[in-house]
Amino acid sequence: MSQMNSKINRVVWCDVPVADLDRATAFYSAVLKIKIHRETFGEFTFAVLDHADGNGGCLVPKPEEISATGPLVYFNVTGRIAEAAAEVAKHGGKVLAPPHSIGPHGSRAVVLDSEGNRVAIHSEEQVGGG
Repeated sequence: MSQMNSKINRVVWCDVPVADLDRATAFYSAVLKIKIHRETFGEFTFAVLDHADGNGGCLVPKPEEISATGPLVYFNVTGRIAEAAAEVAKHGGKVLAPPHSIGPHGSRAVVLDSEGNRVAIHSEEQVGGG
């Protein structure tokens, strides 16, 4: 994570619980259009979201923690929210709220990921480029 992000951004990391690491990796790689790599620590294997230039997170195999009602994590898809939302269903997720304006804060879509977690995808631009 960059020095700027660790000082300015409020969310610096997130662990996303998953039931199937391969399926979740395919989902987030397609929706976020980022590289995801696996790491192993001891006997625990997880997948790390690319975060060389910003805040990051990882996919952790913890199916008992999957939630569609807990905190809502926003993932950045600035400039491509419609494309990202279109990838959701193709990769085992479900769009709960299609891309919509959140006023001066840009646009978001709320989705269930391939594992059943409720997450948001966010763009700084308004839906329709407004």
